[in-house]
Amino acid sequence: MNTENNVEYHNDLRNLHDECQRLMNHHVTLSMADGSAMEGIIENVDRDHIDVLVGEEVMERDSENESDNRQFYGGGYGRPRRSFRRFRRRRFPLASLAALALLPYIVPTPYPYYPYPYY
Repeated sequence: MNTENNVEYHNDLRNLHDECQRLMNHHVTLSMADGSAMEGIIENVDRDHIDVLVGEEVMERDSENESDNRQFYGGGYGRPRRSFRRFRRRRFPLASLAALALLPYIVPTPYPYYPYPYY
């Protein structure tokens, strides 16, 4: 009975490894065994680990002499702080991965073309 569970465990890991190999260099959603979820780009897959570039939002720093209570809307002054998306490399054990899904991208439909002259 114990060997059956062991074989199923290794088959699940092999399936996850193959799926990670197939989706390498794609933007995916990772669901971990502890219930957390994150999105990132799979960079490298080896036998026991997966390397993922995980995105995080970063706000531009204010200079030291400006106050933090600025107003930007309704006639305020100054310029709004810009945000950036930075990717950090993180390494996860393959055994902690519960599910893997490709992130869907919605392609905008082209504007309908009406030939000229329009009658």
